[in-house]
Amino acid sequence: MTTLNETMTSRERLLAALDMKTVDRLPFWPKLGGSYQPMQTGRFAEMDNPAVHRYVGSDGLNWIPRCFKVVRGNSSFESRNADDNTRQLIFKTNGNELESTLSFDPASRSWHPMTFPVKTREDISILAEYWRDIRIEPDEDALEEANARITADRDAGIWTDGIGESPLMYFVEHLAGIVNAHYFLVDCPDEVEDLFDAIHSELLRKAEIVADKSPADGTYLTENTSTTLISPEQYAKYCYHHIKAYGSIIEGAGKRVILHMCGHLKGLLDQLNELPVHAFEAFTSPTLGNTTLLDGRSGCPNTCLIGGTNATLWLEPADKIIAQVEKDLDALPHHRGIVVTSAGVMPPYADPDRIKTVCEWVKSYPVKN
Repeated sequence: MTTLNETMTSRERLLAALDMKTVDRLPFWPKLGGSYQPMQTGRFAEMDNPAVHRYVGSDGLNWIPRCFKVVRGNSSFESRNADDNTRQLIFKTNGNELESTLSFDPASRSWHPMTFPVKTREDISILAEYWRDIRIEPDEDALEEANARITADRDAGIWTDGIGESPLMYFVEHLAGIVNAHYFLVDCPDEVEDLFDAIHSELLRKAEIVADKSPADGTYLTENTSTTLISPEQYAKYCYHHIKAYGSIIEGAGKRVILHMCGHLKGLLDQLNELPVHAFEAFTSPTLGNTTLLDGRSGCPNTCLIGGTNATLWLEPADKIIAQVEKDLDALPHHRGIVVTSAGVMPPYADPDRIKTVCEWVKSYPVKN
């Protein structure tokens, strides 16, 4: 397979993609999570994820520490492990205590919520009080570490940080759970919206500090958005206005905003197109997602799409993965603002040789600029 001559570094290529500019070739980045390396065998068993990226030939999306810190007055937060597989999260404020429980899943090497801190109407108000006690301040030590990390390896790719997750999605995923979150939105909207307002204030302050101090090339909101979890109407009522506020602050400082959204997005493209963001990351194709690259490019013509595949596709042999990616890329009017990735986390079953084969094909694919 012939690889096109490269005239850009990974950093230059990825920045160009984020800014919807021309590239020498399509960027490629497999998203290797914590479960990937422990499942590898043979010569790959001794490779950590950075070594796999070097073997594959990835373009780099890297993280730096966040340049802010949480300061509390009358509240506290504690994370403690009851045993190797159970973690408790304790929220305390003014004599009230709420708890959630997480369980460790060995296969994905990640923690999943089993119980949530919000179980009653009163719990919502307690958490609003908890959030209003939080102050967000610059973290000069973290900022120094971030700058040092970038300076040590600037051309490794782009460097990103994050401010968190907007209130509705955080409420659904981490505070109340999918089912109860929707019940509470109907049964006690005033209390829920008061909590949202408190969380929103915290995120606004984080956005202000990032806009002022962060050296990152892009700042994430880890939204995990999907119309399997919330409706387009709920997105319009809550998420849209919140994200627009954060994006306006960060973009107003000449910086880039990236939304991590790994679910069904087709019903939201008209709203997403209006947001002040540069990229959607984990843009997931059917059948796991419901939005092709062409859907994204048609609905959001000025936004970089980082994704274009899905985990189930990566369970197929390399030739089938390539055939699907080629079909999806061929359908596009141009290839500005496209970064080919695994969208969500790469399944460990896709061994490094398979990823490398696809990577080399992507590098050889003739771009339409």
